[in-house]
Amino acid sequence: MDVFSKSKRSEVMRSVKSRDTGAELMVRSLLHSASFRYRLHRKNLPGNPDIVFPGRHKAIFVHGCFWHQHPDCHFADRPVSNPAYWNAKLDRNIERDANNIAALERLGWKALIVWECSLRNKSALLEELLRFLRNDSE
Repeated sequence: MDVFSKSKRSEVMRSVKSRDTGAELMVRSLLHSASFRYRLHRKNLPGNPDIVFPGRHKAIFVHGCFWHQHPDCHFADRPVSNPAYWNAKLDRNIERDANNIAALERLGWKALIVWECSLRNKSALLEELLRFLRNDSE
C-alpha cells in the first residue's frame, strides 16, 4: 500500500524533473569551478546527455540512483507496492541507458555516468570528473 493518496502521489511524481536537477546543477558547478566549459542536453546525441564536451567527444549523464537503478546502492531499492509496474518501468530505464551509452560509443564518444549518491563526496567526484575529462584514452 502506498503511503500517499492517489492525488498526492500524482503531485509528487509531477514534481520529479528530468533536467536541471539539483544533482545535475552540482556537477555543473564543480565542472565550472574547475574551468571547464560545456554544452547542455544535446538532442542530436543518443540519450540527450546532461553535460557535453563536443571538442573532447565526451558526455556526462547525471543519474538518480532510484530512477536509473544504481547497482548495489540502497537508494535504488525497488518499491514493494505495484511491483509489475515499477519493475517494468525501471527495467526499461536500465535498458534504454545501456543502449544510449552503446550508441554514443559507436559514434566515437566516451560517456561517464555520475550517480546521485556520489555527490556526497564532492572532492572524490571532482577527481573522477577531472580524470575522465583529461584522459584521452578513457
